[in-house]
Amino acid sequence: MFLLIVLPFFALSVNFTRLGDDLHTLSLATSKVQIGNDSLPLLEEAPKKYSFDFQVSVDHDDEEGLYNLFFHNCYGYESVSAFNLTVHIEEKNGENYLSAGEMPLPYLYGTFSALSFCLAMVWIVVLRRHRESVFKIHYLMLGLLFAKTLSMMFHAVNYHFIALEGKHEAAWAILYYITHLLRGILLFIAIVLIGAGWNFIKHVLSTRDKKIFAIILPLQVLANVASIIFEESEESDPRYTTWKEIFVLVDLICYGVILFPVVWSIRHLQQASKVDGKAATNLEKLRLFRLFYVVIVCFIYFTRIIVYLLKVCDFSLVLMCS
Repeated sequence: MFLLIVLPFFALSVNFTRLGDDLHTLSLATSKVQIGNDSLPLLEEAPKKYSFDFQVSVDHDDEEGLYNLFFHNCYGYESVSAFNLTVHIEEKNGENYLSAGEMPLPYLYGTFSALSFCLAMVWIVVLRRHRESVFKIHYLMLGLLFAKTLSMMFHAVNYHFIALEGKHEAAWAILYYITHLLRGILLFIAIVLIGAGWNFIKHVLSTRDKKIFAIILPLQVLANVASIIFEESEESDPRYTTWKEIFVLVDLICYGVILFPVVWSIRHLQQASKVDGKAATNLEKLRLFRLFYVVIVCFIYFTRIIVYLLKVCDFSLVLMCS
């Protein structure tokens, strides 16, 4: 097994039980465990049950990187006994359980939550001042802002408890996952409705627009479930890789599907712009929808593809430096 450590301190304790009936088992109590250039005594906690623990302080940048822990069961070579092995790792930055890169996250999410709330208040003022031109989609956008505010606020609180206690509080984590799911669903509903031109170029959704909703909503729920599962799993857990791949695939499918209503609206406006008497109005709407299409593509590119590439490059650099 291997450990990826980028923290200034971590403590590790190992407990293992020998399952065989070897007569030489007790001699293990006087043996040593080799940790780098140092030897640690192997303590006998109970018959055939042994443990040892050690601490490592990573004080310099050149000490950060990939740390490996090897357990060799090679006694006698010809009659190797089975073992049960339990490893407990505690990683800390001083009194903070978050890694160096995660330590600013509680404050960062809290700040963006406050900014999102301020934007929601500004949006309420705008809606009140322009009541004659307000559509239902604008109230949906307001709901999206409040869902985003709550999601980031609960995320900040969740990280705060992780920093203090080394684990999240179940209540705050559940609230975060609920609001995160709600925010994701509202975001896709708003994008699809705007892309379909609802209340802008038409007041009734077409059959194919409804089919888009029938595809998007279940996929978005699946994507959020996959996100929750791999966030709650350790990287060594086989479920982590599986559900992470499911999340990336489903998320990209969702963002690909929402482009269809925008493309259909652009085609509709291109055809309608040829009609006499409505050319100027339809051309203006066509310009807006083309701009909306570009914004969505840029959003997908920067929040999905670029972020994924940066994570891959960052992990590759860590391995190279190690």
